[in-house]
Amino acid sequence: MAGPAFEVESAAMESIADLLRRTIRDVPDFPKKGIVFKDITPVLGDAATYRRVVDELVARWKPERIDQVVGIESRGFIFAAPLAYALGAGLSIARKPGKLPWETIRESYLLEYGEDGLELHIDSVEPGERVLVVDDLLATGGTAGAVGRLVTRQGAELVGYAVVVELAFLDGRRGLGPVKVDSLVTF
Repeated sequence: MAGPAFEVESAAMESIADLLRRTIRDVPDFPKKGIVFKDITPVLGDAATYRRVVDELVARWKPERIDQVVGIESRGFIFAAPLAYALGAGLSIARKPGKLPWETIRESYLLEYGEDGLELHIDSVEPGERVLVVDDLLATGGTAGAVGRLVTRQGAELVGYAVVVELAFLDGRRGLGPVKVDSLVTF
């Protein structure tokens, strides 16, 4: 007869990708008609699943000796902060223009209809630092690529990109250069 201990053991043996596929919720027609939004809030709301995601990110990036983790506004912050803590790295944040209180550098990227940008404080990363860029989702690669360019403009070494979810059909990793791009689950 299977009991709670068996259920916990079975969950621990489930791959992180399978766990995320089972936990992430599809929301049709959000934020606009025709888009199927990948809602990560069920992942965050379950303590064991959230811990497993963070632990998996740590395991994958610990060997890289990261000095600074840059989280992308806003859901990237949710994963970047505990990852930076566990890696013993600093935490920096990339935000939409006008949201950071001090001197910034800005990088623009293309949207379907227009242009947007992200900013980083001018002292967020230092020359020679090994930097990891973190976000919840990789779609077209526009935001991640912009943050990667901000990092390298500051003279830091862009080690790679860590994301929880990758929408592979949009081929966002193609434009991110010759660095490691690691996703926990691909749709």
